[in-house]
Amino acid sequence: MNLATDYLGLHLRSPIVPSAGPLTENLDMIKRMEDAGAAAIVFHSLFEEQLQEGRHDFFSRLNQGTEDFMEPLPGPLRPEGFRVGPERYLENLSRAKTSARVPIIASLNAHTEGGWVEFAKQIQQTGVDGLELNIYAVPTDPNENSMEIETRYLRIVAAVKAAVRIPIAVKLSPYFTSFVNVARKFVQQGGADALVLFNQFYQPDIDPERLEIVPNLCSVHRP
Repeated sequence: MNLATDYLGLHLRSPIVPSAGPLTENLDMIKRMEDAGAAAIVFHSLFEEQLQEGRHDFFSRLNQGTEDFMEPLPGPLRPEGFRVGPERYLENLSRAKTSARVPIIASLNAHTEGGWVEFAKQIQQTGVDGLELNIYAVPTDPNENSMEIETRYLRIVAAVKAAVRIPIAVKLSPYFTSFVNVARKFVQQGGADALVLFNQFYQPDIDPERLEIVPNLCSVHRP
């Protein structure tokens, strides 16, 4: 049976493409998935809060208001808790591209234009075959309406697309008011080469008994 297909301008032997996640950050596991029949592999994501320019803003917002409690909240997330920084990410990404026989696609949690466009350029220099943009972010500004959020996302996609030559895929959440309208804009106006139905979101929660910030994965199943 011929399962060959085209994705991101790449001709793949099948549509089996492991997505970004813990399994795709390990080179040995990448080789095992390749041997098992994976036609391409999406490398694990680099998130905004792992980049030096995004850490201060992220952690200041995370800890905002904690000084209002009679006793400090224990166990907040800290930058040093991340396993991989941007330099190490690029090294691992380059190593995966050199070692794998199938296309390697990077994944980036884009949020603002300037630093993220520059990092997309650095990702391109590793020789990867494509880049996924995960632009999902929890809105925190009560004065920002849905149109402004969508427009900001569209600017990010367009800016990255204009800055790199590798194909770009955009990860989509199901939370847009008009999903089809936004998807069409990402392709027609932003220049996205593909769209990905993103199925898990990292959304920190609060344990009221331990008074600690805990990780929580909100699952949204693919159709």
